[in-house]
Amino acid sequence: MGFFKRLMGVCRTRPPADSACWIYEDGRIEIDLNRAPELSVPAGAIRLEKKTLPDRILIFNGGDQQFHAIYNRCSHMGRRLDPLPDTRTIQCCSVSGSTYDYSGGVMSGPAKESVKILPVVKSENRLYIHLKA
Repeated sequence: MGFFKRLMGVCRTRPPADSACWIYEDGRIEIDLNRAPELSVPAGAIRLEKKTLPDRILIFNGGDQQFHAIYNRCSHMGRRLDPLPDTRTIQCCSVSGSTYDYSGGVMSGPAKESVKILPVVKSENRLYIHLKA
């Protein structure tokens, strides 16, 4: 990603192309993987953001067919995060470049606190993510 995009905090991860691939009800996100092809590839990701959703969420394919969900907010600057292909890491989209492992722990950069992860349950071709209260 270019320096100016990082300076402005522009992340690579986009909302899903099919906005109807997910719903949020009663504190739970449900994603239909048949309608979210972005998640079919390693490090493929989508960001979920709606006024009805209490916070930004990043969902990504960890490369081992495990899916991960985190609150999409860097603990250093509050910017969005992106998974980095072939590294098993997530990085802040800002110039600071704080980097986290898949369990949310800080690996490098100025961030001092981990990012919050969410449990993901896969059942058939759906992902279920319960947001913590």
